[in-house]
Amino acid sequence: MPRKAIRAKRVKQLARPGVAALGPAERPLKTRSAEDARAFAVDVARLLHDDKCEDVVILDLRGISPICDFFVIGSGTSDRQIRAVAGHVEALGRARDDPPFSMTGYDDGKWAVIDFVDVVIHLFDPEQRDYYGLETLWGDGPRVEWNR
Repeated sequence: MPRKAIRAKRVKQLARPGVAALGPAERPLKTRSAEDARAFAVDVARLLHDDKCEDVVILDLRGISPICDFFVIGSGTSDRQIRAVAGHVEALGRARDDPPFSMTGYDDGKWAVIDFVDVVIHLFDPEQRDYYGLETLWGDGPRVEWNR
């Protein structure tokens, strides 16, 4: 499915009654250049690391996934930490005038997904991360070096 069709589908889903969105459904989706998306993913990975998340990984999914360009995956040690880090990631996007398209799982604290369209952040507790195995599922995507 082409990228424009996926974005149109996301906007349509958010326009349905009963579906919570962070902003109005009419908000145009920002897309970044590949370099800007990579830089944002690296900044998010550093934020996760600074917030004491473990095993932070960036997967480059360009050419592999029609959904996004990068996954940032990290493990939190508690539901409180996962919620706090998700809030920090959301604040980072808003500070750059690019709020997340959606956030899911924030209340549960086991797995939070923050979708910035080109970059999707997954925050897991260790048990959920092992169960879903996104690094294995998307193992064709090369890892991006982000350490300082």
